[in-house]
Amino acid sequence: MAWGLWEETGAMTGHLGAADRVRLARHGVGPVATEPGLDALLRAERPHTVVSPLDEVLLREEAVTGQLKPLFHELIRVPVASRRPGGGTGGAWTDRIAAVPAHERLRTVTALLREQAALVLGHDDGDGIGAGRPFKELGFDSLTAVELRNRLGRLTGLTLPATVVFEYPTLGELAAHLHDALTAAAPQRKTVAVRRAADDDPVVIVGMGCRFPGGVASPEDLWRLVTDGTDATGAFPTDRGWDLERLYDPDPDHKGTTYTRRGGFLHDAAEFDADFFGMSPREALATDPQQRLLLQITWEALERAGIDPHTLKDSDTGVFIGAMYDDYAARLRTAPEDVEGLLLAGNQSSVASGRIAYVLGLRGPALTVDTACSSSLVALDLAIRAIRSGECETALAGGVAVMATPGIFVEFSRQRGLSADGRCRSFGADADGTGWAEGAGILVVERLSKARREGHRVLAVVAGSAVNQDGASNGLTAPNGRAQEEVIARALADAGLSPGDVDAVEAHGTGTRLGDPIEAQALIAAYGSGREVPLWLGSLKSNIGHAQAAAGVGGVIKTVMALRAGVLPRTLHADTPSPHVTWDGSGLALLHDPVEWPDRGRPRRAGVSSFGISGTNTHVILEQAPPTEPSLKATTPTGEPSASPTQTGPSAPASVPFVLSAKSASALRAQAAALHEVLAGDTAPRPVDVAYTLARRSRFGHRAVIDAGQDVLDALAAVRDGQRHPRSVVGRAEADQRLAFLFSGQGSQRLGMGAELLDASPVYAAAFDAVAAHLDPLLGVGLRELIDSEAELLRQTRYAQPALFAVEVALFRLAESYGLRPDFVIGHSVGELAAAHVAGVLELSDAAALVAARGRLMQSARDGGAMAAFAATEEQATELVAAADGAVELAAVNGPGSIVLSGDADAVDRLVRHWKETGHKASRLKVGHAFHSAHMDDVLEEFRAIAAGLSYAAPRIPVVSTVTGAPAEPLELATPDYWVQQIRRPVRFADAVRAAHGTRGDPGSPKLGPDGTLTAL
Repeated sequence: MAWGLWEETGAMTGHLGAADRVRLARHGVGPVATEPGLDALLRAERPHTVVSPLDEVLLREEAVTGQLKPLFHELIRVPVASRRPGGGTGGAWTDRIAAVPAHERLRTVTALLREQAALVLGHDDGDGIGAGRPFKELGFDSLTAVELRNRLGRLTGLTLPATVVFEYPTLGELAAHLHDALTAAAPQRKTVAVRRAADDDPVVIVGMGCRFPGGVASPEDLWRLVTDGTDATGAFPTDRGWDLERLYDPDPDHKGTTYTRRGGFLHDAAEFDADFFGMSPREALATDPQQRLLLQITWEALERAGIDPHTLKDSDTGVFIGAMYDDYAARLRTAPEDVEGLLLAGNQSSVASGRIAYVLGLRGPALTVDTACSSSLVALDLAIRAIRSGECETALAGGVAVMATPGIFVEFSRQRGLSADGRCRSFGADADGTGWAEGAGILVVERLSKARREGHRVLAVVAGSAVNQDGASNGLTAPNGRAQEEVIARALADAGLSPGDVDAVEAHGTGTRLGDPIEAQALIAAYGSGREVPLWLGSLKSNIGHAQAAAGVGGVIKTVMALRAGVLPRTLHADTPSPHVTWDGSGLALLHDPVEWPDRGRPRRAGVSSFGISGTNTHVILEQAPPTEPSLKATTPTGEPSASPTQTGPSAPASVPFVLSAKSASALRAQAAALHEVLAGDTAPRPVDVAYTLARRSRFGHRAVIDAGQDVLDALAAVRDGQRHPRSVVGRAEADQRLAFLFSGQGSQRLGMGAELLDASPVYAAAFDAVAAHLDPLLGVGLRELIDSEAELLRQTRYAQPALFAVEVALFRLAESYGLRPDFVIGHSVGELAAAHVAGVLELSDAAALVAARGRLMQSARDGGAMAAFAATEEQATELVAAADGAVELAAVNGPGSIVLSGDADAVDRLVRHWKETGHKASRLKVGHAFHSAHMDDVLEEFRAIAAGLSYAAPRIPVVSTVTGAPAEPLELATPDYWVQQIRRPVRFADAVRAAHGTRGDPGSPKLGPDGTLTAL
């Protein structure tokens, strides 16, 4: 006897949760009830009996679609004519998607997919399933992934591979794939274009991120450390399980010990926000801190470059990482049960680059380099060459070193290669060995042309680089001066420079008695001959120690900061230069003190060297960033210079928004606290610069917007403390939020509307003038003059409506230039003409002709009309209209309790008085005609004739009609009759807004117009 799943929970089924049982039921297998199950034992007659309830309806459906498992083939019979293959078209989704307008199909597929994912996971609904979250994070495993594939195959009729959830790892990506497969006539093959830029388009550094000893968490921190002359070395860390008492012995020959107790350490290397990077606590614990650090500083480097990391997804961005330690998990004799299965990927240095590419979704080359202490500079060289060859447009390059065990200290103690106090005395007379340190650094590099095109601030130019090998030197690990001299010569040749074109060198400078003199001699040979001014020599290792695989990138970051500041910081512990170097007449000068960078009438330049114990040598030449040039994204959409940290002068606006976002409420409050601290300091940056930086950062679910006015500190403090403040808004972004643009109608016009934008925004002014070029001849007056000074004319319908049209179209173009794209548009009365134009129904010339005719004819309608607003429901309005005996009509339904009536003036006035006497609000509108009523009938035929002479098209942006109060059909607005009815029939604005809100997620609805009338409805 073989029983299936019992209703009672036993030892074999105790691990099954409710979702697991639901999943089995979806496969047609139910639980065995106790009594029937035991009865089967008594009634069994066959040698082998299986006891399990089956859902024959569900299994028969699987058989029809070809999805039935072989186990059930003999039990479920389906006529051959009813069977259909799993591939091809004809699934249940096909008809549903075909019935939806084209612009809604992807949303529909996403919603349907969300429902199926929720069912497979056993959720009540799919509200918590974000389109951007990986299926793995949502809880999918191989079993549920296959189940989702099977369900989708049945519903779509598509043949999907079992790995489809892995090939399209987020709900949004899979939805896009299904949408394309269900709607495309034929799949489109992706082509790869290799880009090769001109030789005069150099590779530049646009972003940097780092962690180094001394609490260094940014390039600015590192610069303060070196300019302050800080010695960042310190005692061994106490949180790594090192037996510090047994580890130390002053005897260099004592086995298993080290004769130093100091080095340069990242004492916060264990800190990591796992959730931010989509890792579980278990996975984070199992992952080498080096990989975790790289994720953090990569994100920071990209944001500092003005690049939202999310925007790099599926780009060809490359990742080149130098790493040399794999000892984090090696400390474990046996793997703890809760991290088994996670240690392999978490502790292979080869994964360090791949994890960055995985988290950011990058598709370019990703590789980890281990040439020991030269690793990070070798990684930079590879990145530069990948960009030059067109293999990638942007690259991340750097290195990391965190010592999970003290093994390197013990090993170098046997070689007597360590400094006794952990300090590197680079090129100093007292040099007694190297001092090991930790660190991590990332550079964002790309072509200069791309940086200018994207508005990225150029920090420095990578003029040239080279890599070579020691070859057969005097010992495997001994440095080779001739090879070092050659690699410098190759870097100079790569940059097209002569030795005298370089002003300084950030040296390898490990502080060993052998290595430093060899390096100095190579520098003298490569750079020193015939120099008019000395080559200044320094080393970051004198401040922090030898950061090994991160040493080179640390030297680059220090040098970039020096190039920008025009100062060469001093090198520590080298007041007396090494006697093993002939300094006099060498052309080299050690930086005992800070030196102002000499002005030589050309860009500043400096070399950076890194030499690995492996024998791999690298030299990179950096050059001062070129003067800033205007670019598409270096200016705001208004045409003004961007409020970057380099902007000065009075042009910055007085009040700007601070946009904060985070993955949790606590992180959002922490951001507000950090920003409060910065702005409360003595050297606070300008609010406009802060706002500029914040606006370029990534967007997450928890958000706050603070008006950076006079009491910005109070507003930030309120966000920090979780309190309300009139100048701040805090909330959570909704998934799949839609955006609707609302265009206001007549009555919202005012003198001077948009006048400041005409002066401040070239984009707005150009769009306004383009409209004016068509309308000015039709109106007999210039729109600029009309808005600026003709108050009396602006109150007249024939001028007010075209003026509003011009302002609203220009506002749309301005919003569009900022990247805002509405999902649909809604226009109130004349505002619907602006909505129709920007949606693509009418070209500008036709839209201008129609709006000019509309205003002129509506003003020419018979006199004696009036309009009034009532605080009433539509039902109450119907009663008011009935009481007027046909003299008044419903003109607009603006909200649940806001309507407009239109008709004969005396009748409208009577209704206003009556409504007020009953304790309700009512007011007459400042118009001289009864729009949207029978008063318009006399002008409709002439208007129809004008509308009939125009050309129309289906909207590119969906329009919600305020004539019907429902989404417009593709060609509904493309007829003269629609626009005639639009004058005559009521404006059903409230219904249109309700129709917009009927979609998944209430839409955000910014209003385009001179005032906030529609916002309050």
